[in-house]
Amino acid sequence: MRARSVSALVVARNEAARLPACLASLAAADELVVVLDRSTDGSRNIASGALCRGGAARVLEGAWELEGERRNAGIDACTGDWVLEVDADERVPPELWEAVRRVAADSPHGFHRVRIDNHVGDRLIRHGWGGSFGTTLKPVLFRRGAKRWRAQRVHPGLDWTGTEGPPIEEAGIRHEVDRDISDMLRRLDRYSSAKAADLLEAGDIGSLPGNLRRFVSRFGKCYVSRGGWKEGGWGLLISLCAGLFPLLAHLKARLEPERHRTRSTPAE
Repeated sequence: MRARSVSALVVARNEAARLPACLASLAAADELVVVLDRSTDGSRNIASGALCRGGAARVLEGAWELEGERRNAGIDACTGDWVLEVDADERVPPELWEAVRRVAADSPHGFHRVRIDNHVGDRLIRHGWGGSFGTTLKPVLFRRGAKRWRAQRVHPGLDWTGTEGPPIEEAGIRHEVDRDISDMLRRLDRYSSAKAADLLEAGDIGSLPGNLRRFVSRFGKCYVSRGGWKEGGWGLLISLCAGLFPLLAHLKARLEPERHRTRSTPAE
């Protein structure tokens, strides 16, 4: 039986500081595809010089207003049997590549979730992520053709072909999610603005009471059910941000619609 090939996909915008480490961690891939969305820094030169088992990286440049559209463009450019989709602020350790190869060789499923090890600065924070503000499992390993992103700016939805297989949890992707607390709050501001644009475009921004209830339920789920309390003040902060994300998006769409109707995709 022919060995199943694995394409690594990275979609980025102005990530020259993070791309070298990310791309180096993908050298074990059979194919490396890098999508650059309106990058004006040194990202193109970095991506063009990256290598993997299959040779030089393939670089696709363009301009996409919606995150879902640019990610689909990257998926369409991949030719491997399986695709491992990562972001510029993520690193794939060798032990995870071993698990990816094993799953790709034997799995009858359409996709698998992979463990995400989230770091704020140098601190690993395992608990409390959720509510569209972070996750500890992501469906990033999938058969080519099994995954499509929807046309949204931030955290777009997914459509799948095939079944979900067991998660890969014996090793995880290292995610440099935020540099510090200020970086986390800037991300909350950036993502809630992009979500406000999605709400306005859909013509349904929801209600204030409904989003207040979402704040309470998301905070409670992250802080209690997902163990944010185990992380002390960090877990409290992450749970608050998870709850505030939909509430802030609603308030921006409601109070400042003229500022958010044409928001572009936030930088990763």
